Amino acid sequence: MPPAHADDRRHRIDETDLRDLLRRHAAGEIDTDAVVAELAHMPYRNLGFARVDHHREIRTGHPEVIFGRGKTADQVGRLAAEILSHTDRLLVTRATPEMHDSVTAVAPEAVFDPEARTITVDRRQSVRRAGTVAVISAGTADMPVAAEAARTAEWMDREVYCIMDAGVAGLHRLLDRVDDLREADAIVAVAGMDGVLPSVVAGLVGVPVIAVPTSVGYGASFEGIGPLLTMLNACSPGVAVVNIDNGFGAGYMAATIAG
Repeated sequence: MPPAHADDRRHRIDETDLRDLLRRHAAGEIDTDAVVAELAHMPYRNLGFARVDHHREIRTGHPEVIFGRGKTADQVGRLAAEILSHTDRLLVTRATPEMHDSVTAVAPEAVFDPEARTITVDRRQSVRRAGTVAVISAGTADMPVAAEAARTAEWMDREVYCIMDAGVAGLHRLLDRVDDLREADAIVAVAGMDGVLPSVVAGLVGVPVIAVPTSVGYGASFEGIGPLLTMLNACSPGVAVVNIDNGFGAGYMAATIAG
């Protein structure tokens, strides 16, 4: 069962929108046709090229996230404007500098992380962070995916700390940080090449490990298929695996567990 306070918060978001709409109608600020039009798009708004899910935050506690790849900068800017018209937070993944320029036109405070390839906006006055996520990467080449996981978990109000370049080829680098890993509520382990890191980490800690295979490696890694299969065959219990290079999915899952 989710915590009662989380359910209450989601219901308040929904009730606040509806009560404000009815108050405005009762006060004569908007007519009946306007109320009908507003109710018609409350669950989602059809922009033609996309349907923005405005009730995602009510259902899950977090707004819809924009996946930037395959979209134009203009489309991302329009989506950002629509999402921010109903919430104080925004996350764009696989973003480009051009997309950031488009988003800053509607949200000048938008932050672009070139390593994580994310754009974030948070207009809330205060944030209470609950739960801790550790993000560990096997090598420097895995850091963009690890950074995406970290930015996602932070956006979801988790405390996040990162341990980079601690793969099993130099096992002492990992063993030096075991105490830190054991402080986390959930761990994201990112690795390409042989993909062994998550299984080793899971054998040292008592919390869930979200394994992320990356497309980093030589030919026989098959653009991440090799580490993916290794992680799916992990002998340590407590390992769950997301798709190749899916730092967002791993960060989201870890944040959900940690919260």
